[in-house]
Order: sequence, then C-alpha cells, then structure tokens
Amino acid sequence: MPKFTAIAALIAACWLGLSSPPAQAHGGVVLEEDICVINMGFLSAHFTIYQPETRASEEFCEDVPDVTQTIFVMEYLHSSLKEMPLDFRIIRDVTGAGVFARLADVATIEDLDAATVFYEPAAVRGEAVFTVEHRFDAPGWYIGIVTTTYPDTGRTYETVFPFEVGTNWGLLPLFLLLGIAVQFLYLVSTGTAARWWANARAAMGTSR
Repeated sequence: MPKFTAIAALIAACWLGLSSPPAQAHGGVVLEEDICVINMGFLSAHFTIYQPETRASEEFCEDVPDVTQTIFVMEYLHSSLKEMPLDFRIIRDVTGAGVFARLADVATIEDLDAATVFYEPAAVRGEAVFTVEHRFDAPGWYIGIVTTTYPDTGRTYETVFPFEVGTNWGLLPLFLLLGIAVQFLYLVSTGTAARWWANARAAMGTSR
C-alpha cells in the first residue's frame, strides 16, 4: 500500500472514531446504547433535551446549539421516582469548570440563587415523565442540578450535569483540523516538508 494511501486510511479511521458517540457524557448524564441516562444515586431516568422552535423534534443529550426555548425531559426508569419530591435547577457556570463541573464545584458557590437562571421547586408529581421549559437568553456554559429525596430513608440524591448553550460550530472545527492534518501528512509523506526544512537550514547557514 502506498505511504500516502496508508496515511489516508489512518485519517479515515480517526474520523470514524471521533464521529462516534462518546461513551461518557457530562457529569451525571451518561450515554448508554445511544440513549442518554441521568443518574441520581441508584435512581435513573432517560434524559432528552429539545429545542422545538429551531430544531423541530431533534434530540440532544446535553449541549444544545441555539439560544432559544429549551425543553428538558426525564422519563423515569424507577417507578419510585414518581412518588419522590424532585427539584430541577439551572445555574450559570460561575465555577469556570465548564464540562468538568461536579457537585464539589457547585458546593463552593456562595450565592446559588444569584447564579440561578431557572428553578422548579421540589414536588411530588405522581407522573412517570418530568418536563420543564426554559428560554435561554445568552450562550455559554450552564450547570443543571437535579435533587430528590427517598421517602423511606430521607436520604437526598443530587446530581449535576454541565452543558453548553449556543454550540453552533457543529463539526466545522473537526473538519478544519482533519484538513490541516491531511495536508501536513501529505507534505511529510512526499518528502516536501523535509526538502523545505533542508532548504531553510541551508538558507540560515548561508546568511551567517
């Protein structure tokens, strides 16, 4: 196999790997068999985000592309969640942790209410699907916080999921990086880069 063909095959393999869904999403949300699941201790729910005004019925796991009306949906996988008080909060990411934000980072926020952009108070709703809507007015990083309390033990379960709003770049940065990588490997494989380097060294040598 010619050297450049092998390099192209390697690039294609890397592209396929990068374009595949990640096994781990952000914070308490994970990707299981192409389905987003949010975990609250041993309790879990299917987790989906919609932006119907701009994206019709397209589903998102966490990051959303537009600054618009956004719907968060949790379909409970444990029936006991229907009888448990649950609250849902969205805050601006004032921690600076971005995608790496965790409960410990949220705990350091001195004024949680000041950072809050949306809050659905705790309530027992008796339904298997939890839905809330919020219209974002600015792009950036946010942190979702879900809290529930198990009635038999009084134990509280809390999880966070950082997400970005206004991620309209899509795959463009990846295409640009792959294009640069292919061009660079082509120059290396054909010896062009080596000749340029040799000529540059020779020119530096003669200029002394």
